[in-house]
Amino acid sequence: MRFLFRPPATEAAGLLALPWDRPLLEWPDDVVTRGPLRGISRHVVRFVTVDGTVYALKEIVEPLARKEYALLTDFAAEGLPTVDVLGICVGRPDGLPAILITRYLDYSVSYRHLFSTPRGDQSAEQLVDTMVELLVRLHLNGVFWGDCSLSNTLFRPDAGEMSAHLVDAETVERHPALTPGQRGYDLELAIDRVGAELMDLDAGGLLPHGVDPVETALGLRAKYDALWDELTREEVVAPDDQASGVAGRVRRLNDLGFDAEEIELVTSGEEAVVRVRTQVAEPDTHRRELFRLSGLEVQENQARRLLDDLRGYRAWLEQRDGAELPDTVAGHRWVAEVYQPVVDAIPAHLLGRLAPAEVFHEILEHRWFLSEVEGADVGTTPAAQSYFDTVLSRTAEEVVAP
Repeated sequence: MRFLFRPPATEAAGLLALPWDRPLLEWPDDVVTRGPLRGISRHVVRFVTVDGTVYALKEIVEPLARKEYALLTDFAAEGLPTVDVLGICVGRPDGLPAILITRYLDYSVSYRHLFSTPRGDQSAEQLVDTMVELLVRLHLNGVFWGDCSLSNTLFRPDAGEMSAHLVDAETVERHPALTPGQRGYDLELAIDRVGAELMDLDAGGLLPHGVDPVETALGLRAKYDALWDELTREEVVAPDDQASGVAGRVRRLNDLGFDAEEIELVTSGEEAVVRVRTQVAEPDTHRRELFRLSGLEVQENQARRLLDDLRGYRAWLEQRDGAELPDTVAGHRWVAEVYQPVVDAIPAHLLGRLAPAEVFHEILEHRWFLSEVEGADVGTTPAAQSYFDTVLSRTAEEVVAP
């Protein structure tokens, strides 16, 4: 047998003792971790936990395993929203298929899990919107998915929204750019697969009342076309409106969660054409800023929400003390005096179910609700205690779990 792992190799060392010479279906229960509720898969998939990290192992023929390993490696380097691949095991005895090894995406869940929990408050429309954004991101980067479906996507809570990540890349084709025909065909495949998956949920009584599986799936096309047009179209502006025209276009991209990689302004006579090359990598402007100020690593929407609270706390400190605070001092005081006490107070049985930053975001939402009722700001600490007592205590078994 041969193993091919991405650095750091020390992480892979703990996996070498696993029974690679046996079919995944025959691995003993004391080796396999009870995995999350997943979508439909054509391959045998098992989960293992080594040194506190959960890995997904998928049996697949060697050529496809090598292809997927290479693609996921490239995607990670480019910042595309996919799972993180660790390595492959090939040359297994008795003609056994290769095994692709990926790290399980922390705090992520499948669509079946979202609709199978009593707390499953993510609507079918929201998941479709999130999947459309993922498909557009891939298409902008010349990636033809070939099997876009809810089953091949993981969803992760991000400050009240959801982010989508590609899981299965065995059908992916990579091109310098996709033609309209390639994009259209990939979209048609997505509509067919999503429709079938939603009908399966409906048959199992898991789809919320009033949701039409077919209409929801067909809605992918209009959502995709609208987002693609906004991200790629040329915009004509008047010569005296060039600055505001460019700024407005960039602002709309940012509002949609994308960045402008390159802006070209072509002037001719009495008009100018704005051409924007959209940044397809996952935007991280707020993540970088929060990390600079506080050292916290969170998702983009979470970072945006936490930055708002950090700035509010800084303004309160400066008003109270009558002195300005340097950026990093304000950031680290917010972590020590606001954020970390809340995280430390999270009940033990809830740790690992939601990311600490997601819990903090929900507490901020709860604080806003309580403040509206009281007619005055109740503060973060009382809001956190109320949240733990009245919200999470009722839904402890329903919270999204990996």
